Amino acid sequence: MSSFGLWHTLRREWRRIVDRPFYWVAMVGVPLFATFFMSSVFGSGHIEDIPIGVVDEDFTATTRNITRAIDATPALTVVRHYTSTAEALAAVRAKDIYGYVLLPANFEADLVANRAPIIEYAYHYALMSVGGVVEATLATLLAGVTIRPVEVTATSLGLSPQATSTLVMPIQADSLALFNPSLNYSAYLSLPLLMVILQIVVLLTTIYVVGTEIKSGTAIRWLIGADGNIFKAIVGKLTPYTLTFSVATIGSVAWLYGGVDGLPYGDGSLWLLVLWGVLLVASTQALGLFLYGLFPALGFIISVGSMIGSLGATLCGVTFPIGAIAPIFQSVASILPIRHYTLLAQNILYGNYGTEWVWKNIVAMLAVCALSTLTLPRLRRAIISRRYEKVD
Repeated sequence: MSSFGLWHTLRREWRRIVDRPFYWVAMVGVPLFATFFMSSVFGSGHIEDIPIGVVDEDFTATTRNITRAIDATPALTVVRHYTSTAEALAAVRAKDIYGYVLLPANFEADLVANRAPIIEYAYHYALMSVGGVVEATLATLLAGVTIRPVEVTATSLGLSPQATSTLVMPIQADSLALFNPSLNYSAYLSLPLLMVILQIVVLLTTIYVVGTEIKSGTAIRWLIGADGNIFKAIVGKLTPYTLTFSVATIGSVAWLYGGVDGLPYGDGSLWLLVLWGVLLVASTQALGLFLYGLFPALGFIISVGSMIGSLGATLCGVTFPIGAIAPIFQSVASILPIRHYTLLAQNILYGNYGTEWVWKNIVAMLAVCALSTLTLPRLRRAIISRRYEKVD
C-alpha cells in the first residue's frame, strides 16, 4: 500500500492548522491555560483562612480566649462578631461567612459551677469541602474546651495529668492519611481535573476537524488525496493533533510534577504518567471518531461530545466514588478513557503498586482505539454520498 496518500494528507492537515488560529488556541492555548490554572487555583494545597463569625453573648475572658483560639487556627479566621444567631445565619446564607460559633450567656459562670454550658456552631455544608474543614476544625478545637473542666477537677482531686487524660479519653484514635499525608488538595485534584479539561478539548477538536470536512464539502478531496483509503485519511488528519496534544500533556506533567509546582508523586515514574497521558489523547480521539462515525452530523455530535466530555469530571472517580453512583452510570464510566487514565495515574501517584492492578485499564483504552475502526466504513460512505453536508 502506497504511503503517498498518507503523507499528502499529513501535509494538507498541517497547512490547515497553520491557516486556522482557532486550532492553535484549542491545541496549545487551552492546555497552557488549564495547566496554569490548576497550578495556581489551589494555592498552598490546603484550605486556609475560611471566614467565620462569633456570637458572643457572655463577653467574658473565657469566651474571648475561645474566640482567639478559633482565630489562631490556620483553617479559620474570625472576621466578625454578631449580636444574634439570626444575624449570623443571614451572613452564612449570603456567604459572607461559612459558619459561626455561639457562646451563650452565663457561659463562664456555668463553666465554673460545672453546669455544662453548651457551645453551638453552624456551618455551610452545601459547599462540602469548605463545610467539612469548618466542622472538623471546630470539633477538634472545641473538644479541648469541653474537657478542660474535667481536667481541672481531676487535677484538684490529686490525679496526675496522665491519669486525667486516660479518664477523659480512655480510647485514643490514631488516624493515617494514606497516600496524601499532607492533605494537599492540589496533589490529588490538579492532574485529574487538568486531564478532564484536556479530554474535552481533544474530543471536541477531533469531532470538529473531521466534521468540518463533510460540512464544508471538502471531504471528497480529503478522501481522494488519501488514495481513497479512509484509514489513511483519518491517520493523516489526526496525527498532527495527536502529536500536539501529546506535547501539551508532557508539558503539563512536567509543570505539575517535575518543575514549577513540584507536586509529590512517590516512587512512581513520570515517564509512565506521560505515556498514559498520550494513550488518553489517542483513545479520546478514537472515542470522538467513533461517535462522529455513528451519525456524521457535526452540530448534533458536537453536543453529544460536549455532554460526554463534561461527564468525565464526575465519572473519572476523583470527586465522587464510582461505586456509590447508579449502576448504569458505572457502566458508562467504564467506557470513558478519562476514567481509566485516572486509575492509571493514581497507580503511579499513590503507591506504584504494579501494572497487575491496572492492566485492564490499559486494555480498555486500547479497546476504545480499536472500536473507532468499526465506524470508518460508515464514515467513508457518508463522505462519498455527501448526504450529511446539509445536516446540522
